[in-house]
Amino acid sequence: MAIQVTYFSDPGCPWAYSVNPALSVLHWRYGDQLSWQLVMIGLTETAGQYEARGYTPARIALAYRAFRRLGMPFATEPRERVPATGRACRAIVATGLVHPGREWAVFRALQIAWFTTTLLLDEDGPIEQVLSGVRGVEADRILAEIDSPQVEAAYLAGRSQARTAAGSPTAFQGKAANTDGSTRYTAPSLIFASRERRLEAGGFQPVEAYDVLIANLDPRLDRRQAAASAEDVLDRFPDGLTTQEVAAIMTAGNDPVDRNRAEQSLVELATQTRARRISAGDDAIWLPTPGSRPVTAMTTGRASSAETASASV
Repeated sequence: MAIQVTYFSDPGCPWAYSVNPALSVLHWRYGDQLSWQLVMIGLTETAGQYEARGYTPARIALAYRAFRRLGMPFATEPRERVPATGRACRAIVATGLVHPGREWAVFRALQIAWFTTTLLLDEDGPIEQVLSGVRGVEADRILAEIDSPQVEAAYLAGRSQARTAAGSPTAFQGKAANTDGSTRYTAPSLIFASRERRLEAGGFQPVEAYDVLIANLDPRLDRRQAAASAEDVLDRFPDGLTTQEVAAIMTAGNDPVDRNRAEQSLVELATQTRARRISAGDDAIWLPTPGSRPVTAMTTGRASSAETASASV
């Protein structure tokens, strides 16, 4: 029986974006033994909410520098203005209703676009531009549905679910927030549930925290060991990963992540035309070259990095 994972997130949160290496490790280790539900927090409905808190395009762009230490690609060119996140969240919810399962690909596409481009992702034009690069998604159909009563009801239901953190272990750890009158789960927050047991990992956590919760919920799961090579990783993730994600998957136990080793291996694969590098921000998405080796895809419902790269760079 799969462990159910509820993932509270938002495409405009740099902490949620930066947790992707840890989540990629979970997909590598456990695959379909984890069943994921994506819940949009909806951090802001209007740009004015961020502006009232003192956010400016320059302040946000400069803040991205601090997140580089966590490994995901970032760009520091300031936007024209600060965008709100609610519209992009609705696009993700709409995708889940129009193309069930593809909301993960759209979510990741919007994340990468949010942090490596200057697109104003609270406007329909830029959102459609990103969605148009995602395989298996009809961008025009999603935009046509984004204001429908069904999408709004589903979005508001998830938003309300995200605002039930009062008295939770997440709040106990100081990892909840109250920015609009209700105590909410911060992005990224994960709740793992198996049968009647439920364990929380609120806010940004290292992969070791997630692994401990999973081990306590069900030690009978199959747990894949660290990848032996970058090529093994790309064989399992044919839609591509960032350098840090590959490095994390190649890391055993609590060893330090060796990004240099992973990048050297990826560059060598690219030199041998066994991998492709697509620039994204200050890093890249790495993809296997079609036909270089037989592909055994991970069927986890996770986002497609290749699609997101084409949508956002």
